[in-house]
Order: sequence, then C-alpha cells, then structure tokens
Amino acid sequence: MSLLDLLISPAYAQAAGQAAPGGLFGGGMTGLLFPIILIAIMYFLMIRPQMKRAKEHRAMLDKLAKGDEVITNGGIAGVVADIGDNFVTVEIADNVRVRVQKGAVGNVLPKGTLKAS
Repeated sequence: MSLLDLLISPAYAQAAGQAAPGGLFGGGMTGLLFPIILIAIMYFLMIRPQMKRAKEHRAMLDKLAKGDEVITNGGIAGVVADIGDNFVTVEIADNVRVRVQKGAVGNVLPKGTLKAS
C-alpha cells in the first residue's frame, strides 16, 4: 500500500457483463440510420438554402446593367456608371465615383428609389 492509495482508492476491473443489443435503433445496419438522417436534415436546413441564395446573387450580378440603382454590402447607394469583369463603378453623388468589387453589390433597387429619398 502506497501513499497514493490513501488519497485515491484503487479501481479494480469487474467481470464482463452481457453486451447490450445494438445502438440507438437496434443492431446491425440500422445504427447508421441516425447519422444519415442528421446529414439529410443539415443539407435541407442549411446547405441547400445557402446554395440557392448564392445562385440568385450570381444571377443578379449577371443581369446588372449601366444605370441600375444599387446598394453595396457596405451600405453605399448609387447608380452603376461602368461595369467591368470584376469591378463596378458606382456614382454615389455628382462626379463622385467609387469602384467596388462586383460581389460587393448587395441589392439592385427599383428605378427612382434614390431620387425619392
């Protein structure tokens, strides 16, 4: 008996008991059913809607034209003055133009929205 045995009681192995049958839904292949259901739920609740929004955003950027009124992700509102492959020039005031990345355009506003405000 050592000093450590006085502080912590020793643990001894017990005889092996009878194994419980199966996992969550029983035994065999049905144990894989639960992770498959979780992956399917994650796909339909998280991944699929995100892919749909990204596809809609790409379609909106492809339809972007000169003269469209836009709002960037940073909150800058203006009129599209020029469109390049990767960048868009947005006129935010008279003779004030800002170049932003095409992906930074958040929304296309209806015509006349900026004049009304």
